[in-house]
Amino acid sequence: MPDQTIEKLKKMLQDAGCSTKVIAHCRAVTDCACEYAQANSSVDFSLVQAGAMLHDIGRGSTHSIAHAQAGADLLRAKGFSEHIARIVECHTGAGLTADECSLLGLVPRDCIPTTTEEKIVCHADNLLAGARRMSIEDSISSASHLPRRVRKRMYQLATEVELLCK
Repeated sequence: MPDQTIEKLKKMLQDAGCSTKVIAHCRAVTDCACEYAQANSSVDFSLVQAGAMLHDIGRGSTHSIAHAQAGADLLRAKGFSEHIARIVECHTGAGLTADECSLLGLVPRDCIPTTTEEKIVCHADNLLAGARRMSIEDSISSASHLPRRVRKRMYQLATEVELLCK
């Protein structure tokens, strides 16, 4: 991604109220997601770049699980494509079903990643703790508080992305 595009997206994150730690994490997720995107010629690389860089824009207003929907809604209000908004909305864990959203007090939307681009960004986010990369096993281990079905979904997502982007 050209430096000016990264800088423009970084400025958007700053303007939305994101901290330097959140911005560093977004940059690390972008680098990781781009590695996967480069390995699959059918992936929309620019979509992965923008979605990865903006995936935590909602953290400027909340650090709760609601940050994904808040970020997606913010991007929709700013006129971003639905593709980018969906990457942001679907990036937590391995996504959330509408029922899971409802149980968490979120708008009951289906937030399960379905496109390859959504899956890549979601997986890349799972591999980063702040700006430090870790294995999917470590990521799932650190998510022991989540229901088993969600951890299983994280593993299945990881396996799928790893196979898609060999």
